[in-house]
Amino acid sequence: MTEEKQKKIFFDHVSTTPVDPRVLEAMVPYFTERFGNPSSHIHEAGVIAGRALEEARGEVASLISANPQEIIFTSGATESNNLAIRGYLQANRDKGNHLIFSEIEHYSVINLAYSLEREGYQVSFLKVDQQGLLDPEELRRRLKTETCLVSVMLANPEIGTIEPIRVLTGIAKEHGVYFHTDAACAAGIIPVDVDDLGVDALTLSAHNFHGPKGVGALYLKEGTKLSALFQGGFQENGIRPGTENLPAIVGFGKASRLAQSEMEFRNSHLRELGKTLKQGLEKSVEFLHFTGHPEKRLPGHVSLWVEYVEGESLLLMLNLKGVMAASGSACSSNLKGRDETDLSASHVLTAVGVPPEFCTGSLTFSLGKDNSEEQINYLVEIMPPIVERLLEMSPLYADRVEGKKYPRGELLP
Repeated sequence: MTEEKQKKIFFDHVSTTPVDPRVLEAMVPYFTERFGNPSSHIHEAGVIAGRALEEARGEVASLISANPQEIIFTSGATESNNLAIRGYLQANRDKGNHLIFSEIEHYSVINLAYSLEREGYQVSFLKVDQQGLLDPEELRRRLKTETCLVSVMLANPEIGTIEPIRVLTGIAKEHGVYFHTDAACAAGIIPVDVDDLGVDALTLSAHNFHGPKGVGALYLKEGTKLSALFQGGFQENGIRPGTENLPAIVGFGKASRLAQSEMEFRNSHLRELGKTLKQGLEKSVEFLHFTGHPEKRLPGHVSLWVEYVEGESLLLMLNLKGVMAASGSACSSNLKGRDETDLSASHVLTAVGVPPEFCTGSLTFSLGKDNSEEQINYLVEIMPPIVERLLEMSPLYADRVEGKKYPRGELLP
């Protein structure tokens, strides 16, 4: 593999994806000759823009088997999550004050949960097993008469596990509880049907499946009450005021149409690449542990941790070799409203039982439709010597070799 190709190997598609050229082509006219405001219904430019907006709404709706009027466009998944949760609570203050989340949610949900807790809501977090799966019976045990909302993500970006949302919504509906799922890392990648899932609200993000950044959507089941988070005009049925980002929304629609028509082919390709990568690393890398569910996971998603090795060091050395991936080793976050920056092990990894002292070795390789087997083979080739070099530099590994103990008195494995 040439040096030029090395510089272009991107294995971090769970964080974002390149805009598909066909999506960009669809967007360009709406920056220039079709620049109208969709709210300007009187003249031709506005009418053309309005038609494009509604066509994109239909394409996004079709991706998740929803009705077009159930799609609300937003600036992205973070806004959609906040709108789905806080917007519902503001519109349904009489429903109760107990909220349930999973312990491995995205920070746009976790930090919102802590904020709501400070405002007086009762908040419960559902635990996951070592593969990242929720036990539906725990949800049943946690539900109270005061419970008004449950929010559980469809697929976790760090470990790839897909949650049993249909079972969870069935339990929630027995108690008449509103259910939201963050599907930002799943919609457009795997088949998603809102009726089959049984959700009341679902978050989507365009840039996770080859659409543009800065645009997302919230599916809101018809008849569900939601309050706007901002005050303004009456766009998006008055729930999300402000002039719509039409070029991005058109791109979102085009990306949705492409994802729907190409999903089977893309997933077959990703599953094969993921299988090759996992098997290759398993045979060649020492002290390696895979995370997430082995089968109920996103296609082309391989997550792991390496004992005694820091994830940041792995990422840096991989990057020097032209490979871009992600690490869940640390996250600067404002958890529980703390003012200081908290550099700590990933909350997802600790939730699935990875020892805190080894969380720093976490890696996530999330593959995309344009990755190739050649690129996978290159990664499998360069990974073992990188790990070996870092083991030689690791104080933890040195302690293991010398038979030293942890501070808590246990022998290193």
